[in-house]
Amino acid sequence: MGIDKKIKAGDVRAASRLIRDIEDSIPAAKVTIKSIFSLTGKAQVVGITGSPGVGKSTLVDGLIEASRKKEKTVGVLAVDPTSPFTGGATLGDRIRMQRHAEDPGVFIRSLATRGSLGGLSKAVGDAIHVMDAMGKDMVLVETVGTGQQEVEIIHYAHTVLVILVPGMGDEIQAIKAGIMEIADIFVINKADRDGASKLQRELMAMLDMSRIAPGGWRPPVITVGSSFKPDDFEKDVGRLSATILEHYEYLVKSNLIGDRLRRKTIHELNEALRSSILEPVLRVLVSTGELDRMVERLLSKESDPCSLAEEVAEKYLQGCI
Repeated sequence: MGIDKKIKAGDVRAASRLIRDIEDSIPAAKVTIKSIFSLTGKAQVVGITGSPGVGKSTLVDGLIEASRKKEKTVGVLAVDPTSPFTGGATLGDRIRMQRHAEDPGVFIRSLATRGSLGGLSKAVGDAIHVMDAMGKDMVLVETVGTGQQEVEIIHYAHTVLVILVPGMGDEIQAIKAGIMEIADIFVINKADRDGASKLQRELMAMLDMSRIAPGGWRPPVITVGSSFKPDDFEKDVGRLSATILEHYEYLVKSNLIGDRLRRKTIHELNEALRSSILEPVLRVLVSTGELDRMVERLLSKESDPCSLAEEVAEKYLQGCI
C-alpha cells in the first residue's frame, strides 16, 4: 500500500514519518503532499496562540477531551522551540498530553520552529494537510508563543484563540502588539487568579472601541478556571469548545469561510513559490560561493542589496523581470 493510501486510512506511523520528512525537506515528501492534496479541506482548523506560560497546552489537552466526548477525531500540532542540541522539537507539549497517546482518535505531533518566525514551523501547513487527509475532524495548532509575530496563525486557522492570563504584567502589551486583531475568541486562562476581572474589563473595553460590522462576529471573552479543579475546568472548557463550534458555524452561514480559505490558499501558494523558486536559487548561491562574494560587495559598499537582488533575478529568472 502506497504512503498516500496509508495516510488516507489513518495510519499514524505513515503520517508521523511523512511529517518528519516534510520537516527535513525530503523530496519524496513533496510528492506525497501533492498526491493527498485533493483529500484535504474538510477538517476544522483551530489556532491557539499566546505568550509562553499562559497554559496553551493545558487548554489544548482539555479541548481534545471535549472533542472526543462529541466523538470527533482530533489532530494536534504542537509547535515547540527548537532544541539547540538536536534541532528538533523539545516535545514538552506531547509530554503534557500523554494521557491521550493511546486514543486511536487522537494524533499528536510536535514540530520544531527551527528558526522560523511567527511562532510556527515552516512545515505546519503541510502537516495540517496530512492530518486533514487522515480524516481528522479537528486540527488544533498550538504555537510556540513569541509575541507579535504570532499573527501568522491566521494564515492556517479557521478560528484563532488568543490566550491571556492575569498577573503576568504583559496583558496590555499583548493587546497593543496586534494580537487583538487576529482573535476570534479571547480566553482568560487561570481566571481564578487575582486580576482576572480587571483583565476581562480591559478586553471588553478594547472590543467596545473596535469597529465591528452589524451582524458581524464580536470576539467573546471566555474565562477558564484552574485545571486543579477538574469539574469546573471541564465545564469551562466545554463552554469554550461550544464557542469554537459557534464561530465556525457563523463563518459558514455568513459565507465568510470562503474568504478564510482563499487567504489560506494564497499563503500556501506563496510558500510553495518561495520553496520552488527562491530556495533552489539560494542553494546555488551558497554552493558556488556567490553568496559570500555578494556579502563582501555589500560590506565594502561596492553595491547595494537591491542591485544584487536584481542581478540574481536577471540571471536566474530570465524574462520574468
